[in-house]
Amino acid sequence: MNRQLERYLKGTLIFLDLLALNLSNFSLQGIFANHVNHEFLGAYNRYFLITNGFWLVLSITFALYSIRVISDFNTFVKRTVQVVLVYLMLVMVYLFFSRELLLSRKFVFYSSVSFSIALFFIRFLFLGFQRYFRKSESLKKRVLIVGYNETSKKLTKFLESENSNADVMGYIENPEIIRELTNYPILGDFSSALDIARKMDIHEIFYTGSIGQGSDLNEFIRRAERESIKVKIVPNLDSYLVYDSHIEFYGGVPVLTRRYSALDDAGNVIKKRLLDVVASSLIIILVLSWVIPILGILIIIESGLPIFFKQKRTGMSNKPFWCYKLRSMKVNKDADNKQATKDDMRITRVGKFMRRTSLDEFPQFFNVFLGDMSLVGPRPHMLKHTELYASIVDEFMVRQFVKPGITGWAQINGFRGEINSESDIRNRVELDLWYIEHWTLWLDIQILFLTVYKVIVGDKKAY
Repeated sequence: MNRQLERYLKGTLIFLDLLALNLSNFSLQGIFANHVNHEFLGAYNRYFLITNGFWLVLSITFALYSIRVISDFNTFVKRTVQVVLVYLMLVMVYLFFSRELLLSRKFVFYSSVSFSIALFFIRFLFLGFQRYFRKSESLKKRVLIVGYNETSKKLTKFLESENSNADVMGYIENPEIIRELTNYPILGDFSSALDIARKMDIHEIFYTGSIGQGSDLNEFIRRAERESIKVKIVPNLDSYLVYDSHIEFYGGVPVLTRRYSALDDAGNVIKKRLLDVVASSLIIILVLSWVIPILGILIIIESGLPIFFKQKRTGMSNKPFWCYKLRSMKVNKDADNKQATKDDMRITRVGKFMRRTSLDEFPQFFNVFLGDMSLVGPRPHMLKHTELYASIVDEFMVRQFVKPGITGWAQINGFRGEINSESDIRNRVELDLWYIEHWTLWLDIQILFLTVYKVIVGDKKAY
C-alpha cells in the first residue's frame, strides 16, 4: 500500500475511532436518560473529556496509528487490543479515585463495551478495504526489477506480499550469468530494459544493481521518465545492514544508522524515563521503606555490617556507575572479580533467601530513580567481566547503547545467573540486542509482569 494512501487512512482511522468513542458516550447517555438529571451533566461532560484524553494519549504512547502498525492487519488488531485493555483499566482507575457518584455505572459499562465493539468493526472494515485495494487490478502497478541478486530476491518477496500492490513482471539481467531457476522470467539485459518496459506497459522499475555497474544510470532514469516510467534505486547494503536499520536525511544527505532502536527517539526515551521514575518512586515509598529495614536487621544479626553491597558496573555508553544491592555474601576479597555460583560458600543463609526471591536486587530501584539504570534493559556486568565478554562477542558493547536494567528480555527467557560458557554469553547478547531493536513501552510492561511471575513461581537459576 503506498505511503500517501496510508497517511490518508491514518487520519481516517483516528477520526472514526474518536467518532465511535463519542457516539457511544452520547447515544448511551440518551438511552440512560432516566438516570441522568440535568444537574449531573457536569459529571458526564468530565467523563467525555477524560475518555477522549485517555484514548488520544494511549494512541500516541502505543503508536496505534503509526504507518508500520496499520500496514499490517494482525499487528493493528493486536495493538488495538492492548490499547483497549489499558484504556478500560484507566477508566476504572478514574472512577475509583474521582468517586463520581453522579455517573451511572451501567452507562460506563455499556458505553465501554459498545466502543470496544465499534473499534473492532472499524478494523474489519479496514481489512476489507485493504483486501479490495490489493486485489483491484486498476490499482496494480506493473513493475520490472533490474538485477538478480540477494537484494532483488528480498525485494521480490516483499512485492509479492499483501502489503504491496505491485505486479512483478520479471527481471532485467544478463541471462548468461544466471545459474538457478527464477520465480519470474529473465526478460533481457540492461541495454534492452526500456524497450521491454515500453512494450509491457511498465509503471515502475526497481534498480538493484551496483552503482558502479550502472555508470549510465542517470541517462537511463532520464529516458525512463520521458516514457512516464518511475525508476526506484534500491542500494545493495546487505553487508552493512542488521535488523531495522534506519535511513535519515540531514540537510538532504542520506545517513544510514546501522542499528536503529525506537529508543533513539527522544520522545520514547522520555516515556521510558517516566515509567522508571513513577514505578521506582512508588516501590521505594510503598515497599523499600519497610522491606529494607527488616532485611537489614536480619543481615546484621547473621553477619554484621554492612547492610548494603556496592560494586562498579558498566552502564550506558560504557560509563561505570555504583550498583547497589543488599549484601547476600560474607565480606570477601573476590567480590569484584568472581561471580556467584551454585552452592557458593560465600553466600549467607539470609543471602540465599534474598537471592532466591531477588530481594537483594531491590536497592537498584534507587539506581533507577537516580537515572543510572532502567527498570528493564540488559543486565549490568562487573567492569572486568564487561572487558572479558566484549573480547568474546563482537556485538557485546552494543548493549551499552541503552541503560542497564533490573530485569531484561534475556532474564525472563531463562538466561540469568552464572555464565559458564561462550554460548551462554552469546545467547544473552542475542536476546539483549533483540530487546534494543524491538523496544516498545508495552514490551517493558510485559517484561515487568513476567518478572514478577518468575519471582513468585521461583527460578532454579536464582542462587
